[in-house]
Amino acid sequence: MTDAIIPLHAIKGRGTATRMPHRFEKDVRSAWDDGWGTLADAAGEKARPPPTTVTFEDARSAISRNDSADIHFDYSVNPYRGCEHGCVYCFARPTHSYLNLSPGLDFETKIIAKRNITEVLRADLGKKSYVPRLLNIGSATDCYQPVERELRLTRGVIGLLHETRHAFSLVTKSSGVERDLDLIAPMAADGLAAVYVTITTLDGDLARRLEPRAAAPHRRLRTIEALVAAGVPVGVSVAPQIPFVNEDMEQVLQAAWQAGARSAFYTVVRLPWEVAPLFRQWLELHYPQRAARIMARIHDMRGGKDYDSDFATRMKGSGLWAELVRQRFEKTCARLGFNRQRIELDLNQFKPPPASGQGSLF
Repeated sequence: MTDAIIPLHAIKGRGTATRMPHRFEKDVRSAWDDGWGTLADAAGEKARPPPTTVTFEDARSAISRNDSADIHFDYSVNPYRGCEHGCVYCFARPTHSYLNLSPGLDFETKIIAKRNITEVLRADLGKKSYVPRLLNIGSATDCYQPVERELRLTRGVIGLLHETRHAFSLVTKSSGVERDLDLIAPMAADGLAAVYVTITTLDGDLARRLEPRAAAPHRRLRTIEALVAAGVPVGVSVAPQIPFVNEDMEQVLQAAWQAGARSAFYTVVRLPWEVAPLFRQWLELHYPQRAARIMARIHDMRGGKDYDSDFATRMKGSGLWAELVRQRFEKTCARLGFNRQRIELDLNQFKPPPASGQGSLF
């Protein structure tokens, strides 16, 4: 795989400029200057932005079990691998390495859709051994990324949960969730659904660089308003917090409160595996004068490393800078009134789906 040189104008709408090799590759090729100015010529050419392609796969299972103490849900369902939103900081990027694809451009341009996700989930929910627990949709990649408009896999999953009265939450950066309010709102009225909207910053220019194909911040606020108006419990995720990049946490929380959100949470930036070099490239492209300073503060929160996977600290970090972020968040939430009442979902209404192929006798 070639670590391609891509001009800045060619990555409009993309989070990264490279198809960097993944960690399992044995043979890696890189661009080489043959002395005839080929590298400079390639960098100056008018390259076309890389298109998005969708590949279908048949999933063997739909539910991922979570045993991490720092995550509040027990089960997760992810209809897609990869995410066209292109968030440069996305902790899920390294999962594309297991598919022999780059965590860089491939992650946001080569989307894998689990076309049979609803059928497989139906089989999982119908097992005699199945016990309903807190289930989240879109915990790894956004379940309402652009391809969902046509494929409607997330809608199929929610339709099944609606049918079986299975409680769920979902997290998204997309206004696409409003399309499915006909399913979500009735479930929310019965204590079966909650939605969390991620707003990383209110700065539109920064959001376009960080999360190039996600909804604009003002649009996400309108989504919160629409969900609240439909009676859906809404939380806001002010994540991830990146030192000296998105410094408007208080303003985001204020805007989300005014839009109607009543719960909130945050994480600090996580840079596992290939995300760390990708993020460094992004910093050098967009913030070269403060790149070293930003990475130094990240290291302060990670014990001197790019990332620490310890369950006790991976979400919030440790050290002075992590403590400052925590205090800012908690004091703002206390002032505004966030998290005074926890969103509780009812797991007792679940009704297993009928066995496949069996109809009613009457």
